[in-house]
Amino acid sequence: MDAKPLPFPTELEGISAKTLAIHHDKLYAGYIAKLAEVTDKLVALQKSGSAAGNATYSELRALKDAETFAVNGVYLHEWYFDVLGGDPSVSTGQAAPELSKALAEKWGSVADGLKYFSECAMAARGWSVLCWDTKAGALKHYNGDAHNQGGVWGCLPIIVLDVYEHAYFIDFGSDKKAYIEAFWKNFNWSVAEEMYLKARDVLF
Repeated sequence: MDAKPLPFPTELEGISAKTLAIHHDKLYAGYIAKLAEVTDKLVALQKSGSAAGNATYSELRALKDAETFAVNGVYLHEWYFDVLGGDPSVSTGQAAPELSKALAEKWGSVADGLKYFSECAMAARGWSVLCWDTKAGALKHYNGDAHNQGGVWGCLPIIVLDVYEHAYFIDFGSDKKAYIEAFWKNFNWSVAEEMYLKARDVLF
């Protein structure tokens, strides 16, 4: 698996090139490298015939835990970067008519939906995610304090916001709220609309 390039120029409104370089080129790329390492070790362990499991501690348990942390670290970062780099001059309703309609139906208005998302993001320590819940057939919002914590099986991410301190501390210090506001200023509603339309008709 190779790192995906950023789908936008290397600087955004309020989010500096330095932050993006560290976030994308080091942290995200690091998860890809670590996932490859963990995968190789799992394959070797299985082939050796010594993949003995123990729920208190075993090499297999440690590797399987590291696997979900690394793979989610890759996927969540890709979804986060994918929805950045939007044109702020394009209205939400114009760029994402169906998603805007769904947000308004769920939370009363698009503005109220984004306000709720932002408050959830303030409450999260790692990730804040708007997703399509394929069991419920509805939009849901979930938080996670780590890559492999807080996610719900059967949910397809639409809007993913990284709220780990590394995403904003260089540019905003401890002002997490200002960072979240910058996220929305740079948000790509066209990409989010595409993701929503792909997810909406998936039911289990």
